[in-house]
Amino acid sequence: MIRDLWLVGIGTGSPAHISLEGQAALRDAATILIPRKGPAKDDLAELRHRILDAAGATARVLHFDMPTRDDSLPYQDRVIAWHDEIARRWQSALAEGASDGPVALLVWGDPGLYDSTLRIAQRLDPKPAIRVVPGITALQALTAAHAIPFNTVNGAVTVTTGRRLRDHGLPSESDTAIVMLDGECSFQQIEPDGLNIWWGAYLGMPEQILLSGPLQEIGPRIIETRAEARARHGWLMDVYMLRRGPAL
Repeated sequence: MIRDLWLVGIGTGSPAHISLEGQAALRDAATILIPRKGPAKDDLAELRHRILDAAGATARVLHFDMPTRDDSLPYQDRVIAWHDEIARRWQSALAEGASDGPVALLVWGDPGLYDSTLRIAQRLDPKPAIRVVPGITALQALTAAHAIPFNTVNGAVTVTTGRRLRDHGLPSESDTAIVMLDGECSFQQIEPDGLNIWWGAYLGMPEQILLSGPLQEIGPRIIETRAEARARHGWLMDVYMLRRGPAL
């Protein structure tokens, strides 16, 4: 039974991204859960271990294997079933050896922005007391890496997904859109005229890659670079911003 669950945002790859509050939470936790996502992504678990070492955490670490999604199901049903299974695996791992005290999870980016850890935590029975420690988001890491602001003067902004960009296009009411969770380079599906793109992968890590410029020119380079990086590392996390008109 988990009485206290701490969701600690760890940024987008750099151990320097975690806040002082986050470091203290990792030091004070009794147990820390770390997901494993298969041999090709072992370095994601290793990165979490480096963050724990940098924070001076001494908690017991328990690993669990992340389930895969059932692609035969409709999208919403697929995600619900996946979240249900993740919650079961949390509880199974903790039942095998959790220490008495708070349980911490290291959440990529921030637990409150385009992350489902909070939704998964609500499935636990009994429900624990949840503490959220915010982290550096992909939005912050991307705009900082490119040294550009997220918003234009008096301009609206949108945060969306690759799926929604493919299905609905770029929102007409926004000058700027940050696109998350896009494994298919969905910017290929929209009209590129008048659009600039700022793309980044492995943000904050030594492997960081940045590309920017007019979408029509830079789009093909991003697709090629992305494929090469994924083949080289076995995994890739990226994000990009689209903007109508000039950068600022």
